[in-house]
Amino acid sequence: MDRARQCPLRCGRANVFLADTFGASRKFRIMAVNDDCCRENLCLMADTSISGARVARELDALVRIYGKPASIVGDNGTEFTSRAILKWVNENDVEWHYIDSGKPQQNAFIESFNGSLRDELQNKEWFDSLDDARRRLALWRYDYNNVRPHSSLGNQTPAEARRALEQFAGSAHDHCQTVVCETNNERALAQTDDEEYENQTRKLSL
Repeated sequence: MDRARQCPLRCGRANVFLADTFGASRKFRIMAVNDDCCRENLCLMADTSISGARVARELDALVRIYGKPASIVGDNGTEFTSRAILKWVNENDVEWHYIDSGKPQQNAFIESFNGSLRDELQNKEWFDSLDDARRRLALWRYDYNNVRPHSSLGNQTPAEARRALEQFAGSAHDHCQTVVCETNNERALAQTDDEEYENQTRKLSL
């Protein structure tokens, strides 16, 4: 895996399931995976049923695209405590951190993301079918990642923030990397050797 794919954004916090309906009150669920550092939504997948095995397959797909995270944060839902996920964590050597039951504030960023998704899309749109829901989710996701600037990212979009981190990583010295992450408009710079750098930046959460 090349440097540009190793370093993006694994300092994330992402989470997971929202519910909605389409057509004649048929229920479906939405799985969201977000990168905390750059606020990018990496996955917004809708289906009538989402098992632990399905979550594992989606994580495999994300690993192929973005590289393997150092850690994942998620709640205690049955999908995340399933044998399929425990097997995935063991085989991929990824740390999985569960938030405390009844304390969604420990996953505050993803709760904020879920609130925006509900307010801006789910509460305003009527989905005719599962395909219609997926299409509207894809449009909303594109706007969130590529059009909407975030104050916590210095008024960059999540996609711009990811490209900036990739560019920094690609141009850094082979034995000394500069990690740039902006939080509340304050820029934090940290220089580390390669091993420590990868441990700190390649983090994802569910």
